[in-house]
Amino acid sequence: MDGNILVWLLAVPLLTALGAFVSRSRAMAEAVHLAGSAVLLGLSLALGGQVLAGGSLVAFADLLHADSLSAVLVLIIGSVGFLAGLHSVGYLRHDLAAGETDEKGLRSYYGFYHLLLFTTVLAALSNNIAILWAAVEGTTLASAFLVGFYRRQTAQEAAWKYVLICGVGLAFALFGTVLTYADAFHVLQDAHRAMAWTEVVQVADRLDPQLARLAFVFILIGYGTKLGLVPMHTWLPDAYGEAPSPATALLSGVVKKGALFALIRFYPITARAVGGGFPQTLLLVFGLLSVAVAAFFILRQDDLKRKLAYSSVEHVGIIATALGTGVPLGILAGLFHAVNHSVSKSLAFCAVGNVEMKYRTREAGRIQGMLRAAPLTALAFLAGLLAMVGSPPTALFASELMTLTAAFQRGLFWPALLLLALLVVVFVAFFLVISETLFGPAPAGMARSEPGPVALTLVPLAVLILFLVALGLQIPAPLLRLLEGAVAVVTGGA
Repeated sequence: MDGNILVWLLAVPLLTALGAFVSRSRAMAEAVHLAGSAVLLGLSLALGGQVLAGGSLVAFADLLHADSLSAVLVLIIGSVGFLAGLHSVGYLRHDLAAGETDEKGLRSYYGFYHLLLFTTVLAALSNNIAILWAAVEGTTLASAFLVGFYRRQTAQEAAWKYVLICGVGLAFALFGTVLTYADAFHVLQDAHRAMAWTEVVQVADRLDPQLARLAFVFILIGYGTKLGLVPMHTWLPDAYGEAPSPATALLSGVVKKGALFALIRFYPITARAVGGGFPQTLLLVFGLLSVAVAAFFILRQDDLKRKLAYSSVEHVGIIATALGTGVPLGILAGLFHAVNHSVSKSLAFCAVGNVEMKYRTREAGRIQGMLRAAPLTALAFLAGLLAMVGSPPTALFASELMTLTAAFQRGLFWPALLLLALLVVVFVAFFLVISETLFGPAPAGMARSEPGPVALTLVPLAVLILFLVALGLQIPAPLLRLLEGAVAVVTGGA
């Protein structure tokens, strides 16, 4: 099929970023930002339709490639990018009025926001494994500014910690990429084909098993660092705690998924080269370890954004556990959970942003009476936390149930029971937050009002809540077909 849409998917966020950087006023920067976000959303929906209608798309001599797996990631990027972008406008107007930033900072925020979308889209569409690595590395550089946006010392320290740890981690991913290329070149005897994922995956059963094992270990450490898998997660609470809340929604909902899908690209290569048991075992171990460590850190955190940051570590662990089951239902559960996590975490972080605007703090112990002080924000906050713990009828309940079912189907009874017990711990932790913050009297002198420019911060929250409930009740047929196609990409047609 015609690959022009792949070019436009890259051109739109790049041009939007340039437009935001050169804007001469706040209004112009906001208009460019919203227009670019809306066009990218439309293109992401169009890509899904084209993939469903005719299969894979290619452009630039196969350097760009879109299949069902790519289409799912681009759909996440477009949807979360638009809704978090809409929330950003209201959030930054509040920051501008409060003196937290100036118009130059605001324009830079929108510019780096769309550079981040550009690099993530490039990761989704790259067929060249070297460009894939460079794109994921690019997301680190583009998002570092957003982490350090407020220019206070803690934010600058978090940004440097983020760049250094992810940079070192992604160096391991580069080693894994080089080993994969060298192994593939030995088989294909063609440098271009040995870099193309579509070519390497076809000859994966002819690769050297020892090199394939070593390459996957490096890949898992490298992209796992960007994902926040334990023990490579140490940058994540600081970075998420310091970035503006809608930017944190983008980091958790979009950037993390770019690294996840890069890791998933190497899963079928390794499975065909050495058998599925090796990558599945590694994913299960790191997945359950991540859920276990995150669950108990969630209990100990009082800062709401750091609590949600550890929740991101937990959910990445659930996704890795689902993929580690190795059965098609588990792969489907992991991919569906990735979609659901992007939606739910965007809701939760943006809702916490509204809470912070209202109470001027993120410390749960200093927040109470939210239902009385800001009822609409309180309902969005409640919906986000309930989604985080997988409460029905939200979508995360469905994907977590699928994960447990796949584990039992595979005969992984003890890992499934351990995962279930850890999910109970997380439920208790967030239930305590709900009871502390939503109920009781509002602080003395606090007016009953919603924070910030109301429509621009509450409308995207309402849409995200509707998405979560709708996905929990029934997966739309086009999305289900894309997810099934993505499972076939990972499993080789199963």
